[in-house]
Amino acid sequence: MQTGRNLTLKILLPLAIGIAVVVWLFGREFSLSDLARVPWSGRTVWALSLALLAVAGREFGLAWRFRVLTDGRLSAMAALRVTMMCEFTSAITPTTAGGSAMSVWFMHREGISGGRAGSVMLVTLLLDEGFMALAGPLVFVLLGSDALFGFSDGSGAAVDQGIRAAFWAVWGVTVVWTALLFVAIILKPAAMSAVIRRLFSCRWLRRWQKKMDGVAADLSEASRRLRGMGWRWWTKAAVATALSWISRFLVVNALFAAFVPEAPQMLVLGRQAIVWLLLTVSPTPGGSGISEWLFTTYYGDLVGDRSMTLVVAVMWRILTYYIYLAAGAVVIPAWSRKRNLQ
Repeated sequence: MQTGRNLTLKILLPLAIGIAVVVWLFGREFSLSDLARVPWSGRTVWALSLALLAVAGREFGLAWRFRVLTDGRLSAMAALRVTMMCEFTSAITPTTAGGSAMSVWFMHREGISGGRAGSVMLVTLLLDEGFMALAGPLVFVLLGSDALFGFSDGSGAAVDQGIRAAFWAVWGVTVVWTALLFVAIILKPAAMSAVIRRLFSCRWLRRWQKKMDGVAADLSEASRRLRGMGWRWWTKAAVATALSWISRFLVVNALFAAFVPEAPQMLVLGRQAIVWLLLTVSPTPGGSGISEWLFTTYYGDLVGDRSMTLVVAVMWRILTYYIYLAAGAVVIPAWSRKRNLQ
């Protein structure tokens, strides 16, 4: 009973934050008369179908990656369940925490050994962080700084500069974190494990020593396993990672094709890399509140109409966030009951 109540509270909190921000934004900037300008047509329906296909593409990419990283020990359905539960835990925790840690427990309950599950979790972190570390400079090369950060046309230069500075700060941290993961998992796992054990043997950090000893052991286990993997294995894992992220980005492209077809699609896609990198440091569960504000601020110039921007923002959050709250609220209780009975 207590677990169910806690789960309900964790679902309601991000819902409340997100809805409060949406209501605030709609109250300030939305006009019902603007809905009459929504271009409902066969093309709109087709584009929304593509948005759903992009959502499915992300889940396929993540599930495929779990299959690859576990060497097929997770069935397709088990990999999809783990994917959905990780998405749910990411939705109810601050994005700085995410669902990676819980993926170890989910995989273990699906029959994957603790050591292997831990190594899979570390590799998924490395792949995700590595993708974002590469995506940031790539969009700058392809699109340029003015296109990515000149979104206020001079009327809000402080916001432009603030988002630009925040992006580079987060990107810098991401690069450092990716490098540390690469050294810890691939290059010098023994040295990194020794540093972790030595650091957490200090008196003021000793309360976390047992947990971090487990992390050090996972590093050693992951390294032993990964050094024996060939380039085909790594290529599959990297392609699955790219598919999952690009599919997530393409949700917005499909929504713009539906509601703002004149917007430049490459710029819409490139700005998604900026948005998702910034959201990795959101302190709210699943980026609630911050996501809605960031989207309306950052994409407003491409839409031109504040009311339409809010409509697109809400659709985006439904397809990339609220859908996982709903799915997880159904999947996790049923999965937990089934596992407890086995």
